[in-house]
Amino acid sequence: MRWLPRRVVVTGLGLVTPLGVGVQANWSALLAGRSGIGPITAFDASGFDVRIAGQVRDFDVGAFIGRKDAKKMDPFIHYALAAARLAGDDAGLPCPLPEAQGDRAGVIVGSGLGGLNTLEESLETLRTKGPDRLSPFTIPRLITNLAPGHISIAYGARGPNVSAVSACATGAHAVGDAARLVALGAADLMFAGGTEATITPLGIGGFAAMKALSTRNDAPARASRPFDAERDGFVAAEGAGVLVLESLERALARGARIYAEVVGYGASADAHHITAPDPEGRGARAAMAAALDDAALRPDEVGYVNAHGTSTPFNDAIETQALKAVFGDHARRLWVSSTKGCTGHMLGAAGAVEAAYTALTLARGEVPPTANLEHPDPACDLDYVPGEARSAPIDVALSNSFGFGGTNACLALRRFRG
Repeated sequence: MRWLPRRVVVTGLGLVTPLGVGVQANWSALLAGRSGIGPITAFDASGFDVRIAGQVRDFDVGAFIGRKDAKKMDPFIHYALAAARLAGDDAGLPCPLPEAQGDRAGVIVGSGLGGLNTLEESLETLRTKGPDRLSPFTIPRLITNLAPGHISIAYGARGPNVSAVSACATGAHAVGDAARLVALGAADLMFAGGTEATITPLGIGGFAAMKALSTRNDAPARASRPFDAERDGFVAAEGAGVLVLESLERALARGARIYAEVVGYGASADAHHITAPDPEGRGARAAMAAALDDAALRPDEVGYVNAHGTSTPFNDAIETQALKAVFGDHARRLWVSSTKGCTGHMLGAAGAVEAAYTALTLARGEVPPTANLEHPDPACDLDYVPGEARSAPIDVALSNSFGFGGTNACLALRRFRG
């Protein structure tokens, strides 16, 4: 974002994932390589080919939303509101914001599939009881833009209010677009991220029908294995990640703690296939190259990449190929890891959650490992930080997110030094 007038920093992180609620629960699990994947308990999956997922467990919606209001919302909105409140508290923001601050604050939070729970429940009500029994909150529970809408209402944020919908790149697009709004001066403060709640019969059944999911039902904690030769598909997961982005001037003026600076953002399209990535990784290459150019960075200045790394046969090999094309000889010196080995794939939330993990990597000088990487794939031959976390200062990192429809996003973050 070198040509834009203002620098943008990350001052708050909110995480609701299969690893837990909050930064500390997530970070300690990641560094330990601990999995949040287990048998599906959200519904009876006994008749399904896939019976494992990364569910959000031990989540108390009442800790974030009044019980009466919670009934008017789908779980994807619950997760988004909780993550936003955690991020706001982490950033030291009042809720609601003072009126003058609210005029300059906005929200971009997206979801890949939105209110799938509400859709399934409402269709069953319509089928068994008729249209007169549908809830008046059916549509407000269902539509994707009610996630940022509720965050805006809670914080009194009257600036830009948008819902990104770009499959598995949703969260990263939301963060990148929000950062640009702050950099351009259209807002001083943005809540940005993604949310997903698709552990439902339709969600699991639909992805399973595509043969996209792992069927390692007897070993759920070992099912998501990015870059491993024995990977057999991704593990569907749910959750939300929200980042507080501010102009550097605002953050310094209020003495905010700064995790990292957002310095570049690249977006591209494969223009190839509805689900399969471009076999030469052209879209992934273009997104990473655009993020580096946006940040005025040389490839050899990057120390770490939080990979998209879904644990699918095609994606992991093609992302490896794209990394080699962008970084050349430096690719062999990069540390690359996929945190999806622990979390599974949170779809529309993944890019935001992983951007938060990348900011933590820069702030704390710790690189999370790629869990379950036990059998190296010859086609995936970079340093994927297998087995154990590493401690070392990282100055610049990328976070990759690629989605169905060939949509790609890459975020470049820098360690903040004042």
